[in-house]
Amino acid sequence: MLNPEALDRAYNVRAAIPDHPAIFARWREKSLRAIDDLRSEQDYYYGPSPAETLDFFPAHRNRAPLLVFVHGGYWRSLDKSDFSFVAPPFVEAGISVAVVNYGLAPKTRIEEMVQQMLRAGAWLHRHAADLGIDAERIHVAGHSAGAHLAAMMAAADWPAWSPDLPPRLVKSVISISGLFDLVPVARAPFLRDDLGLDDEGAARVSPAGYPPASPVPVLAAVGELESEEFHRQSRGLAAAWDNCPVRLMNLPGRHHLAAVEALADPAHELFHATVKLVTR
Repeated sequence: MLNPEALDRAYNVRAAIPDHPAIFARWREKSLRAIDDLRSEQDYYYGPSPAETLDFFPAHRNRAPLLVFVHGGYWRSLDKSDFSFVAPPFVEAGISVAVVNYGLAPKTRIEEMVQQMLRAGAWLHRHAADLGIDAERIHVAGHSAGAHLAAMMAAADWPAWSPDLPPRLVKSVISISGLFDLVPVARAPFLRDDLGLDDEGAARVSPAGYPPASPVPVLAAVGELESEEFHRQSRGLAAAWDNCPVRLMNLPGRHHLAAVEALADPAHELFHATVKLVTR
């Protein structure tokens, strides 16, 4: 296990990317344009708390597959409104998109965030006909901490959550720079106080410990310029979920924040691989 200083170097991506404020500003600008350009339905409440909302961008056809996008921010920052920019190329490809919010740390514990994501998945499945989506083709993508929550959705025992839900509600996971073993992450000094997880608690909310009962395809992408820890996290998920087909994808020349931009780039391999997975 790395020492605390090394963990900070490995996981504190904002410290490693000095121009991150400009990148976040670019995301917000592109997201505002997406909301202006697309037909969208903002702030559906999928659960009881004010944080449990989602924005929906419908494709121009009925019974479209759905891509659910879960944002990152180390479980403690950012908002769905920062990530509307992921929707336009998928809507153009005939895929509806839902961008979800969840409660943030330290006010909301990670265990509760996982439950919120299950409520979001259940709500989308139950309202599929109203939204014009295919309830049998719900796929989840996430970036960084969002990829952690996406993986927890794929690992869920949905009928145990609610008997009206199918065992494989999530048909595939697209992970960008995902975090699946939270023990080292929760030890990093820059996150430790906000997450408030000891080793046992971190292991309890780590997707690596919950292989899905039936195979779920996973596309796990990591930027070439990211720390070895991020690459190790995706390799570790592939090893732990050995009953699932996991494709590891390296994103040449991209750091942690540029990695998620590849998802919404119609010229990028990650976008095309995601469309193929979602529409097959």
